[in-house]
Amino acid sequence: MELVYYSDYAVRLVNTEEPARNKDSLTSVETIRDLFGPGSQAARRASDADLPRFRAVRGRLRAVFTAADEGDETGAVDLLNSLLLEFPISPQISGHDFRDEDGRPKWHMHLAEHPSNATAGYAAIASMGLAFHLTEYGVDRLGLCQASPCRNAYLDTSTNRSRRYCSDRCATRANVAAYRARKRLEGERSPSTGRTADRAQEASAHSER
Repeated sequence: MELVYYSDYAVRLVNTEEPARNKDSLTSVETIRDLFGPGSQAARRASDADLPRFRAVRGRLRAVFTAADEGDETGAVDLLNSLLLEFPISPQISGHDFRDEDGRPKWHMHLAEHPSNATAGYAAIASMGLAFHLTEYGVDRLGLCQASPCRNAYLDTSTNRSRRYCSDRCATRANVAAYRARKRLEGERSPSTGRTADRAQEASAHSER
């Protein structure tokens, strides 16, 4: 379904904060406008008053991803439903200026932006997009990066539902850390393994006598 595209709005907003690193990039009206992307009417209505409202919505969207990541399917759905009720939106058919070979518009579904403020517009789009993604692919397709301390949100679109990291960079970093941990463990085990082997040889020699 094409409206699943809007689920990326939720990911973009959630990932403006890195709680484990005490980082927050949602600090200006320009940041809010960048989240919408070009051509958005709601983005032009953004003001300083939207900053705290955006952060509040961000926390609620992160809670949806956290519940999904922890396997709390009902909790994730309940949290998302509360956002959908608070920030409703109207789907509409749009054709823009694109034409097919016969000169007809390429009709597609679009989420109309006519909210009272920028926060309401963004929250409605992000929540609806995430809802379409959840119902189309499943709650387990919403995740938080397993490469500590990242914890960025991501949408798993892999064919075998195997994604665990938000990016290739985090996947590489986690794999390197796991490799080093294995090497350290092997190094710690080697001396004791060697002593055990020596004792076994001594016991064998004693029994032969």
